[in-house]
Amino acid sequence: MKGWLVVNEFLQSKKFDEIHSWLLQAANKQDIDMALKTNASLMVELPADREDAVRLEKPDFILFWDKDVKLAEHLEKLGFPVFNSARAIETCDNKALTHLALMHAGIRMPRTIIAPMTFENIGYTNLDFAGRAAEKLGFPLVVKECFGSFGQQVYLAHDYGELTDIISKTGARPILFQEYIATSAGRDIRLQVVGNKVVASMYRHSVNGDFRANLTIGGRMEQYRPTEEQCRLALECCSIIGLDFAGVDILFGENDEPIVCEVNSNAHFKNIYDCTGVNAAEAIIEYIRDKLM
Repeated sequence: MKGWLVVNEFLQSKKFDEIHSWLLQAANKQDIDMALKTNASLMVELPADREDAVRLEKPDFILFWDKDVKLAEHLEKLGFPVFNSARAIETCDNKALTHLALMHAGIRMPRTIIAPMTFENIGYTNLDFAGRAAEKLGFPLVVKECFGSFGQQVYLAHDYGELTDIISKTGARPILFQEYIATSAGRDIRLQVVGNKVVASMYRHSVNGDFRANLTIGGRMEQYRPTEEQCRLALECCSIIGLDFAGVDILFGENDEPIVCEVNSNAHFKNIYDCTGVNAAEAIIEYIRDKLM
């Protein structure tokens, strides 16, 4: 069996290189010949040259570890099995789309208001909408950029002044406003889902007073045994979005009621390996192999 691991040409760091290496090693362990490709080496050419596509060293599958959804969709239309799908990656990459998909399907998430779209050369010429959002959600409230990772584009506004300052700093970038779940301040859980299983989980908590629990910004991790309800919720989210694998972040509501925070289609799994000893790369490759056999 042959596969391609598609990554971003321009996103180069030890953190990402390590993940790519683990996936390639996992494929080799399972006798899969997987070649590393970048979005720049493949690119989208329209109209698609079907003869060129046939002449390619055609892989049996493509593991798409990038967010270049136009390329992912192009490869799907050429007939390649792509994991995760372009639509699933696009939905997870945009937090507003994630909430639209899940909340309309009845998934419990923090109450959310999506800010109106504006244009980069215009920005927000008035902030009446922000005041209305604050009236509905109350303070403190969470402001999230719709595109962002590792908790670094997530802010907490304690009053209207802080709220307008945050909006000013985000410029015209898409944002949403969210209910602050005080019962989960500085703590959450990450469930690693592959196929229809939760293969690993960890509890994350802040040790520096930050309302976010992300490890990249100083959180700590511990092994965690999820409840049946937490597992069911994570699997349901992946089914709704159409994900083959993902990292699902869950908050603690009143009486520890599970509340979905975010779903990550290309979740980094080094930390969860360090915490649990479970290699998600091997689980992902095994899942793809079994699905195609």
